[in-house]
Amino acid sequence: MITIANIGEIKSDAGLVIGNFDGVHLGHQSLLAEVVASCQKSKLATVLVTFWPHPKLVLTPKRDFLINSPEEKRELLSALGIDYLMEIEFTRDFSDLLPEKFLDQYIFPPGNNFSVKKLFIGHDFTFGKNKGGDHAFVENYCSLKKIAIEIEAEFAKEGVAISSSVIRHYLKAGNIEMANQLLGRLFLLAGRVIKGDGRGRMLGFPTANIQISTERLIPPFGVYVTQTKAGASKIYNSITNIGTNPTFKAGNIINVETNIFDFDKDLYGEEISVAFIKRLRSEKKFPSANDLIYQITADVSAARNHFKTNI
Repeated sequence: MITIANIGEIKSDAGLVIGNFDGVHLGHQSLLAEVVASCQKSKLATVLVTFWPHPKLVLTPKRDFLINSPEEKRELLSALGIDYLMEIEFTRDFSDLLPEKFLDQYIFPPGNNFSVKKLFIGHDFTFGKNKGGDHAFVENYCSLKKIAIEIEAEFAKEGVAISSSVIRHYLKAGNIEMANQLLGRLFLLAGRVIKGDGRGRMLGFPTANIQISTERLIPPFGVYVTQTKAGASKIYNSITNIGTNPTFKAGNIINVETNIFDFDKDLYGEEISVAFIKRLRSEKKFPSANDLIYQITADVSAARNHFKTNI
């Protein structure tokens, strides 16, 4: 997949799909599989146009929102067979563009060296000022430009409509297993390992403390069965705690700490990724360090049993 700054860098006829694609979930995967297959059949390059930052991070600034990091999103899109990725910077000024202006300036600018033969959009996608770029608008625009258009149907799994909003709901509720089903893979958090207070090692359970972007959605406080990958090394079974360490201190700093099984290397400064499998329990303040050690021992045992019975 080639990342481009503007549409004029494409030198061949193309099919083009526009969307946010946060999560790159099963619904997105189904849509993009159809887009790629249709473009290949028509001998067209596949172009995906998306936005960064995510529009909701600009229009209604919030933390704890994104399912994917930008890097993970690019990797997932590349694996789906997209030829070109164009990321448009989303700003408040950009949000005021009328739908027609957006298409004329960014998607179909004059003097292009290529021709968009087909435009694909999802069933619920809108764009432009006040979301004026709805299906009716796009169909009329494409008719005037003599461009084929395909509006992809909603995708459901076992009767559950799949959307980024639904997946965020499950993640925020701690229902990791349902979120993973709709994603079609394990939910990931990735970041650089930073120095913690070393308390995990003193308790007998050393942890890698991960620095996570505040824009990323983080599951509820608690302990999770996870798998951890450090760089290009193999994947290790692990448990991960998300919370504020209430047994030892009161504060509002959220820690993401992973105890990697059968692993003793120094990871400070390295990038690691943690895949979430299921939630074991909520965070709890324990009466003493010994009570906490007893509980962590039980958590590790439960996680190891999970891996033994779910090979």
